[in-house]
Amino acid sequence: MVHDPSILHMVARGESGAMQACMDRFGGLVWSLARRVTRSTAEADDAVQEIFVDLWRSASRFDPSIANETTFVAMIARRRLIDRGRRRQRRPDAAALPDAAQPAAPALPDPAERREELGRATAAFEQLRPEQQRVLQLAIYHGRSHEEISRATGLPLGTVKTHARRGLIKLRQILEAEGALEQGLPRARD
Repeated sequence: MVHDPSILHMVARGESGAMQACMDRFGGLVWSLARRVTRSTAEADDAVQEIFVDLWRSASRFDPSIANETTFVAMIARRRLIDRGRRRQRRPDAAALPDAAQPAAPALPDPAERREELGRATAAFEQLRPEQQRVLQLAIYHGRSHEEISRATGLPLGTVKTHARRGLIKLRQILEAEGALEQGLPRARD
């Protein structure tokens, strides 16, 4: 009996048309899983795209001795959908909040004041350890998630989270010592 080569192995090797074949074969499964846990069709579309990007990145980890392709795809989809649900829970829906609960936008300082604040923030940032600077740069300036930073830097996810947390705490300490932060700002958890 001749076995067809695994679509996921073909994706991992970067073969032409492999990703399209993967989407054709598993699109229905991924869509149905995404639609069950998302609030809208647009959100399901985003989730499906995210899942297939993750499958493309993870295809090399597929091992047919552990699970079949369908199980592997469903596992990746499930993990990604759980992550999306957790992110959604951490971010309250602004439409669900009463108008009175939404704070008024603070007045912007004048340009000279902003330059001075930027200078203090930059000087404080430069006092961080290089690995903390790198993680915070990727998060703040490039909008990367902890998981994306972990993949980009090769650091374990827990290490990325630790560098980010400790870097933010250190920045707050430096700026508070300089009197650059107002008293009413929330504190990072120690």
